[in-house]
Amino acid sequence: MPESSEESAPPVVETSLVYAHGLAAFVALLISACFGFWAAAELVVPQLAGSSPWLTWGRLRYDHTQGIMLGWLGNAFFAFLYHAVPVLTGRSVTNLKLGQWLFGLWNFIVVIPGWILVLAGFSQPLEWAEFPLVIDGFVVLALLLAAIQFLPPFFSRGLEDLYVSSWYIIGGLVFTLLAYPMGNFVPELLPGARGAAFSGLWIHDAVGLFVTPLALAIIYFVIPASTRRPIYSHFLSMLGFWLLFFLYPLNGTHHYVFSVIPMSAQIGAITASTLLGVDVVIVVTNLFLSLRGTGWFPRDPGLRFVSTGTMFYLVVSLQGSLQAQMSINQSVHFSDWVIGHSHMAMLGFASFAALGGLVHAWQRIPWASYQAGMINTGYWLLLSGVIVMVVDLTIAGLVQASSWKSGAPWLDSVRASQPYWAIRIFTFLPIAAGFFMVMAGLFAGKPGAGLKAIRDTVGPEPVAEIAPRFATGGQA
Repeated sequence: MPESSEESAPPVVETSLVYAHGLAAFVALLISACFGFWAAAELVVPQLAGSSPWLTWGRLRYDHTQGIMLGWLGNAFFAFLYHAVPVLTGRSVTNLKLGQWLFGLWNFIVVIPGWILVLAGFSQPLEWAEFPLVIDGFVVLALLLAAIQFLPPFFSRGLEDLYVSSWYIIGGLVFTLLAYPMGNFVPELLPGARGAAFSGLWIHDAVGLFVTPLALAIIYFVIPASTRRPIYSHFLSMLGFWLLFFLYPLNGTHHYVFSVIPMSAQIGAITASTLLGVDVVIVVTNLFLSLRGTGWFPRDPGLRFVSTGTMFYLVVSLQGSLQAQMSINQSVHFSDWVIGHSHMAMLGFASFAALGGLVHAWQRIPWASYQAGMINTGYWLLLSGVIVMVVDLTIAGLVQASSWKSGAPWLDSVRASQPYWAIRIFTFLPIAAGFFMVMAGLFAGKPGAGLKAIRDTVGPEPVAEIAPRFATGGQA
């Protein structure tokens, strides 16, 4: 029977929070890129910072990684969720005021103070957990508020109509809330190898249980919304979802191959890493079959970003499965190939997906600025910059591994790396310019131009395949 008029009315999309988190994401991104640029430059010019402890390599690198994960991707994901959750559920998010508190907490209590404390010398020497413990407490609080803000709409009508994006959003928010304390608090309490094992789990859980699910939620949302066609196979979508959440928590120990951690745990992590590669092939095959007919570089800029992010997802995941194998891990574990791998994950896969989600949501804000030409220019700058950086670091890593295997003095590998490190510095220019152009296309264009563009092409209405009840006017 028809629902009440109040229930069938379109839900409110909090566009002000989409805009606020989007702006914060780009500001954090450009600042984090500058941290990374300076840290990369110090590998070539070690005395660049002079005697200032605030600009030492370790502190800059910590702020770079945490800024990318929490400042850039965290804000970008929240911005997209404020658009996607009402469309997926037919319900508004929990509360506008709660959203304002979450925005302030995430940016002015977590990201900015975290950066300052790290530069001042207060940090944790833990991978992907570098912000000090006092900041970690506020991150957990913010993740709890995010769960309260975004999860209740999914359960208001039951689970029978949940689209695959909904599952990834629920999984990403719930598992991150559980995994973050494990990776940031537990290693401080357990000494030696036991603490390192938990830290190793978090190194991959940060990517696999926070970044990957929310990036895939964007991809699974944008593809049908932009092509007006359903995902090729819902079965393959859900198979990929459950394999991800069953396998990824086991992966982290592959960072400690040949360590004192029990060999059974190491073999388990290597096996899980291999199987995860199979899972990614399933997921990406399903996504590319869903993209058939759109071309290698789709005309819609949001769709183009997510399709490119999908390709990066395939390459980086197969690369990770390969690097986890003992014979390869033994040679390349500490090399720059691993650094290139991580940049492909965060700047290639995750950032391209996040940009696709932001562009898609931005187009549907009636009053938001939009300039397609700048966004398209930004795409090509980013694609070229990321490819050159990843290829450069991969070659550097193989050169380093060859030098180490030959038994040459370690400093020989450092000298051989210098030209590749110099090239990496220069890749900052197209990458930073690309991000800036996309930002300019979203903040300095003509108001309402994005909405006009989609009205003239695919149309702004919700797609039945991703929001069946909302798209049919709220019929039960």
